[in-house]
Amino acid sequence: MPVELRRGEPGTGSLTDPSGKVALDVETDGPWCAVVWNDPVNLMSYVVFVFRQYFGYSRLVAEQLMTQVHEEGRAIVSRGSRERVETDVQAMHSFGLRATLERAGED
Repeated sequence: MPVELRRGEPGTGSLTDPSGKVALDVETDGPWCAVVWNDPVNLMSYVVFVFRQYFGYSRLVAEQLMTQVHEEGRAIVSRGSRERVETDVQAMHSFGLRATLERAGED
């Protein structure tokens, strides 16, 4: 089940409202998406850390995305313009994660 979320400010920690609901709005400002792939190297806790640190996702959202990566082999972690998504993919590489750029709708 894909998890698509609105990006928060990096390092701010949470898109979860006080009621415990998770923001599930799709960021649809472009036809590109960043995909993070499962690998045998990175710990699940580290992947959650990266998603929280870089994208500003809540712990719950970051864990959902990490679970999707682990169980389905991949997860779309951001959408947007090509330039923005290229920046996201490059950032994922800098954290040591396997990530690629795709046109939205090719998954």
